[in-house]
Amino acid sequence: MLIAGFPAGAWGTNCYLVAPAAGEECVIIDPGHEATQGVEDTLAKHRLKPVAVILTHGHLDHVASVVPVCGAHDVPAWIHPRDRYMMSDPEKALGRSIGQQLLGELTIGEPDDVRELTDGAALGLAGLEFTVSHAPGHTKGSVTFRLPETSDIPSVFFSGDLLFAGSVGRTDLPGGAADELMESLARVCLPLDDSTVVLSGHGPQTTIGRERAANPYLGEAARGFGAGSPAPRRGL
Repeated sequence: MLIAGFPAGAWGTNCYLVAPAAGEECVIIDPGHEATQGVEDTLAKHRLKPVAVILTHGHLDHVASVVPVCGAHDVPAWIHPRDRYMMSDPEKALGRSIGQQLLGELTIGEPDDVRELTDGAALGLAGLEFTVSHAPGHTKGSVTFRLPETSDIPSVFFSGDLLFAGSVGRTDLPGGAADELMESLARVCLPLDDSTVVLSGHGPQTTIGRERAANPYLGEAARGFGAGSPAPRRGL
């Protein structure tokens, strides 16, 4: 399997291109702020043909390049229905103070073909099968994507802004809720094998085992929640 990722834009949002191998079809995950050129460079480098864009949530730092990327390659974008409005109304999603700073710089709106993700769906794209888990807390429509373990690689978990190395996503923007995020950590992350590779929306790669041992929020989720609101570390 080929997974090529790069941080894009002002928030260093990780965009991933996933394919069975070089020279084959691929899926693009979270083409965010200023990600278009990085997507095109990665496609050319690995001789990939995109078949879809899939989105972990609707914040601008994860979807800002979805219109040009989908338009250039005539592919659909997949997003959870509770975050779909964010593509057309980012100010409502981020709050006025953040949204007003960005609206003049970005292409706002939906691509021509938008499809909606559902919890538990098995999404077959580019010869791969992504398991979708609805994981609200950072936003109401946040999701994660998981690829199964194979003979040569462990399971891979695209966590979006649910789980980071050492931290979790912020919950202080519209639609965020600390209790929902903690429940999502418990329900979605804790059952995963320790060997599962975590590729998050911001920051470095980690594993579930490493986070289970050292991430205070995942530890709190394992103990049944409790403490305070998660502290934002990266991204919007």
